[in-house]
Amino acid sequence: MTEQDKNMSENENNIETATQEPTETEATSTPNVDEQLKAKDARIAELEQALQLAKKNESEAMIRARAEIDNVRKRVEQDVEKAHKYALEKFSNELLPVIDNLERALESTDKANPEHQATVEGLELTLKSFLDTVKKFGIEVVNTDDSQLNPDLHQAISMVESPDHQSGQIINTIQKGYTLNGRLIRPAMVIVAK
Repeated sequence: MTEQDKNMSENENNIETATQEPTETEATSTPNVDEQLKAKDARIAELEQALQLAKKNESEAMIRARAEIDNVRKRVEQDVEKAHKYALEKFSNELLPVIDNLERALESTDKANPEHQATVEGLELTLKSFLDTVKKFGIEVVNTDDSQLNPDLHQAISMVESPDHQSGQIINTIQKGYTLNGRLIRPAMVIVAK
């Protein structure tokens, strides 16, 4: 046999053995690839699960953030509304003594004297105009006529025995109380029956 024939027969033998059985390295590499594929599939499933969880957490966080933004917006709107509504409170407190003085002037003026008639009418018109003006801005007188003592609106400065009145009923008003848009700015000072 020639050299060439030898090489050909060896190649044929090699081809036959290659097709017959895999070698040891080939046998061990096939399961290794399968294991790697299974590991990669497991890792992909794990990452997909983590992604779903992250999406869910992000969605919940967005909902909470929107709710918090809505709550902050509502609180700010309420604060602005209260600021507008009660901005006049300090100014109103300064006007109340003026109203008190006009009322005292009317009480102390002799209404029966014809010489004082013009003064009385002027004071009455001024007081009425003043009360109408402050009422436009939400200032109202606390009612004390024939009512029971309400600690939220009235301040009892004295208690007296009175057979004509029930216990806790207001007998006399010493100083009128006022509210600004429903909020008490000065309690009415009253005398109450025992």
